Amino acid sequence: MTTLHLPIDRASRIPIYRQIYDGLRQAILDGVLHPGQKVPSTRALAEELEVSRLPVLTAYEQLLHECYLEGRLGSGTFVSAALPDHLLRSPAPAHRRGRIRPPPAARDYGGLGPFRTSLPALDQFPQAVWARLVARHAHTMTRAQMAYGDPAGVAALRDAIAEHLRAARGVRCEAEQVLVVSGSQAALRVTAAVLLARGDGVAMEEPGYPGARAALTAGGARAIPVAVDEEGLRVSTLRTRGAMRAVYVTPSHQYPLGMSMTAARRLELLDWASRQNAWILEDDYDSDYRYVSRPLGALQGMDTQARVIYIGSFSKVLFPALRIGYVVVPPSLVPRFADARASLDLFSPTLYQLALAEFLREGHFARHVRRMRGVYMKRREALLTGLARHCAEWLSVYNADAGLHVTVLLARGINDDNLVARMAARRLTATALSACYAGRARQQGLLLGFGGSTERRLLEATRILSEISTPWR
Repeated sequence: MTTLHLPIDRASRIPIYRQIYDGLRQAILDGVLHPGQKVPSTRALAEELEVSRLPVLTAYEQLLHECYLEGRLGSGTFVSAALPDHLLRSPAPAHRRGRIRPPPAARDYGGLGPFRTSLPALDQFPQAVWARLVARHAHTMTRAQMAYGDPAGVAALRDAIAEHLRAARGVRCEAEQVLVVSGSQAALRVTAAVLLARGDGVAMEEPGYPGARAALTAGGARAIPVAVDEEGLRVSTLRTRGAMRAVYVTPSHQYPLGMSMTAARRLELLDWASRQNAWILEDDYDSDYRYVSRPLGALQGMDTQARVIYIGSFSKVLFPALRIGYVVVPPSLVPRFADARASLDLFSPTLYQLALAEFLREGHFARHVRRMRGVYMKRREALLTGLARHCAEWLSVYNADAGLHVTVLLARGINDDNLVARMAARRLTATALSACYAGRARQQGLLLGFGGSTERRLLEATRILSEISTPWR
């Protein structure tokens, strides 16, 4: 049942029952109320409108007689499930006349198709443990915890995140430097609000993450593409591009090409930032899973001049709907970041923060990551086996060393945008490599995620991918 907005003009000569009748009828014809939707009882609507029940009863009786509404014994009153055609042809109000635009295409953020990037193994998440922790805190939340929270996050979670980052990622931080946000995108928006003014230059990896480019330039900053090579961002090129306020990098697992920034290149970048008085925005993308070596430490851990803003998220390690990420900032910037974070959406939901803090403290997170390394290793091998078996003649694997996706390059003459569209028609979800370039794409390729699909499904998906590629072979 819904709450209805029916403006009543008590000074009007139109009787109140007629105003209620006209308002309900127009809401049905405009599609505000849908067929089968329950409407308030006459008593509830009278109380809501602060009128006597009689005019409401009169309006409902007329609408029932004209088949706009229907009563169901023991259930209440509903918009008629099958409105007569002549009712649906009622002219639209003036503010809605004119050309009707089709609704925008849905953004498939929730798709679970094979090859979707950044999707973890949701079927392997310890849901029973998580449900127990959430239920425990839901039953014991204090009134203070149910009120407005600290914009920087629940203290217990900030402490748990800092402890985890120090041990697992080599990050130099205390809990006071950690701010909890709704994900890496939110972290980037907060960072941009604090550090970047309109017209400021921010260097971006080329190719790089389009979402970061959008977040960092939303306030008017200028994205300056800087090419990457097998060692990461070309700092030598960075030195020739003029004054810049910041540089955004994914040093642990470069998005989208997958290489890791070498130690020499990291030191070179830190030296550049110190000399230029610029900021390094480190997005620790897909840092937890490596298949050819041990996980690399964070760039932030090598920083001795407090020039690195460190950004991470639990979306790809646990599940995307959790919507909890974090940003670690130098102590001098904490007050400004806290103010900017508060202006974003006040604070993150307290219940999930409490549950996640315990999930980390009790060791569930570390055990989950260790177990998932084996799961993802098998899924990665299944994808590579399928590509070698079915697709080797028209694509080549560029990088599969880490993370939850494999980067492949396409043979000459194959357009990745066209291929992605054809894949979507067969319910395969992938990302075109060309979409990651700010300028003209130099490579045609695909980002093939393997985290969210079983080995069997991945092998079958590579066979379908081979069939899709037939027109180009």
